[in-house]
Parts: sequence; structure tokens; C-alpha cells
Amino acid sequence: MSRIGRLPIEIPQGVQVRMEGGVFSAKGPKGEHSERIHGDMKVEIDDKEVRVVRPTEQKRHRSLHGLSRTLIANSVHGVSKGFEKKLEIRGVGYRAEVQGKKLILNVGYSNPVEFPIPPEIEIKAESPTVIAVSGVSKQRVGQVAAEIRGVRRPEPYKGKGVRYEGEYVRQKAGKTAGK
Repeated sequence: MSRIGRLPIEIPQGVQVRMEGGVFSAKGPKGEHSERIHGDMKVEIDDKEVRVVRPTEQKRHRSLHGLSRTLIANSVHGVSKGFEKKLEIRGVGYRAEVQGKKLILNVGYSNPVEFPIPPEIEIKAESPTVIAVSGVSKQRVGQVAAEIRGVRRPEPYKGKGVRYEGEYVRQKAGKTAGK
């Protein structure tokens, strides 16, 4: 049996969950989130926990078991505590600021890059070189953080660019003087 799939998901205080028509919905203090669950998986909701049960031991059902449980657990965690990714900006003169519904990035191009903030995501410029991306959907937070990082990925010679907090960028040796 799947080691992840068999674990129950505890429902925190203040979170409401329901399963209707193959869609798992969770509502909590941080907002609402829905996730489509494969029709073969059976979701059992008790007062304080949610369990995912697979119908057979077929390979397809075994692989869907852990996935379904993780999607539900991420929904419950997202509406209760939320998800956050932090990005660091490195480089002389590189900075970021939030203006209304846009993230303005000055990362070495001739003009600032304007990144529109999606409605379900919250972006804060904690300092000119640190950006915090947060929301209820783990997938969406990661996707937006990756898109921001893609504006100016860290380059391997000086390490300038946008990187995840704590990300290690391997530095290459520069050119050496010839004879």
C-alpha cells in the first residue's frame, strides 16, 4: 500500500471540506481552493480527518493514490496556513518594488520589467532585493515564482539575477590571461 496515500489528513480548526462531483473543495481563513480528484479514488470525510481509499491494487490506482492524497493535503494546508516562496535579487542596481497590481523589476535591462500580479497570488517586496510570493495553491505559487525567476535567471559567471532563497548557483571560472 502507498505509504503516503494511507496517511489520514487532519482537518485543522476553522477549515471546512467537502467532496462533490469529483471536486474536493476546502475553505479556511486564507481563502478557498478546489482540486479535481480522479473519479476512481474514493474520498472519505470524517469530522476531523480525510482519507483517500483506492479501489484496487492495479498499478494505475496505486500511482493515483498518493497523488490524490497529496493534492488534498496541499489544499487543506493552503487554506489554513498558505504557501510562500521567497526570491532573492543579486546584482548591482537590481531591485524590485510592487506598484498596485504590478511587480516592477529592475534587473539590468534597458527598461524595467512589469510583471502583472495574478488575482489569487499575493506578492510583497520585503526589501528591494527580496520578493515574497504567497497564496493558497502550492502549484500556482511555485509557477508564479518560477515565472519571476525566469525574467532574469542567475548567470553562472557573477551570479547576478533572480534566484530562490537559499538556491546555490554554481560559479564558472572566468577567462584567464593568455600568453
